Amino acid sequence: MKLEQYKEDFLAHLQKKINVVEPQNLYNPIEYILDLGGKRLRPILVLMGTTAFGGDYKNGLDAALAVEVFHNFTLLHDDIMDDAPLRRGEATVHEKWDVNTAILSGDAMLILANQLLESYDGATFKKLMQLFNKTALEVCEGQQYDMDFETRNDVTAEEYIKMIGLKTSVLVAAALEMGAIIAGASEEDSKKIYEFGLNLGIAFQLQDDYLDAYGDAATFGKQVGGDIMENKKTFLYIEALKNATPELKEELLHWYDQILEDNTEKVVRVKELFQLIGSDTMTRAAIENYTKKAFDVLDEISISEANSLVLKQFGQNLMTRTV
Repeated sequence: MKLEQYKEDFLAHLQKKINVVEPQNLYNPIEYILDLGGKRLRPILVLMGTTAFGGDYKNGLDAALAVEVFHNFTLLHDDIMDDAPLRRGEATVHEKWDVNTAILSGDAMLILANQLLESYDGATFKKLMQLFNKTALEVCEGQQYDMDFETRNDVTAEEYIKMIGLKTSVLVAAALEMGAIIAGASEEDSKKIYEFGLNLGIAFQLQDDYLDAYGDAATFGKQVGGDIMENKKTFLYIEALKNATPELKEELLHWYDQILEDNTEKVVRVKELFQLIGSDTMTRAAIENYTKKAFDVLDEISISEANSLVLKQFGQNLMTRTV
């Protein structure tokens, strides 16, 4: 598996398939968000999944693009809901254009993602569409849970893991299973690679939460401390609230009850509280736990040792990233 080759071929496929046509105000924002870059994690996983089970990765390019277009559609709408100013270090679509344009361009992206899967035939198409639509609905469910949690102070770690499982992990898992379906893998192996992706996706999101608080703004590409500013109940916050002394708990609740113009002091102090209570260490431990769960599943899948090792190394790299 040559990851750089996958990325190069995927980007060429993206440029070939995504064209700005009339009306330009609908398609320019789509091209803009897809050109912002990012890790291209999910499309690469489709191609890796295809290769892992003996398929030609080029047969997975349309599915890979469908997954990437859908993922960016969710980001576009998430940014509106969060009123986020930056995405990958650049202005978000609703900031660069306006909210109505961002909503409509996002809607068009969801339809484009579905259209891209039409290139597959028969049973493969049916399996891909069933998985894609199930995943798309689960992502919406996860987003709703995320929004619900904003007004609750009793969110448990288990509820949070369920939420990120739906909002983030199911798409990582589906990307890998799509590759398996395209390659003609068995039902059992397709489900196992999905399980690998599900656990890896949870670890990935927990790492994202950690980097949101403790990452470097220059490499992270998003506003560091954004979750704290928005009073988001991340794993860091939930574990801090659960394990804090009464005094520190009261202070943490006080900060998370504030909507401020200038969040500088809030972000600094909340990060200090996380470290004082130890929720930063607990989050790192959870990341390692879900990564191990993912790797344990790999050993049960009928793929070559070499392909299994590549998937494992890919997972390791995700967990040590700074972006």
